[in-house]
Amino acid sequence: MESSKTDVLEKKVNALISVVKQILDENAYLKDLSVGTLETIKLMNSYEEAIEKLKEKLAKESSEDKEVNTSGETFE
Repeated sequence: MESSKTDVLEKKVNALISVVKQILDENAYLKDLSVGTLETIKLMNSYEEAIEKLKEKLAKESSEDKEVNTSGETFE
């Protein structure tokens, strides 16, 4: 009886190890994909202009958030 429980637990542990390895491999693939995509986008002609627009948008949203927070109103 104890031997079969041990065997089942060992199989489960090995299955979990396999799943974790697969997740780590997929994570590494996604990292490589995202870095490659970013580097490709950086080579595009309008990259600097797009970054400036994003900075302006974030600054505007940040200032709007500060205005809402200082007014004492809460939104849920």
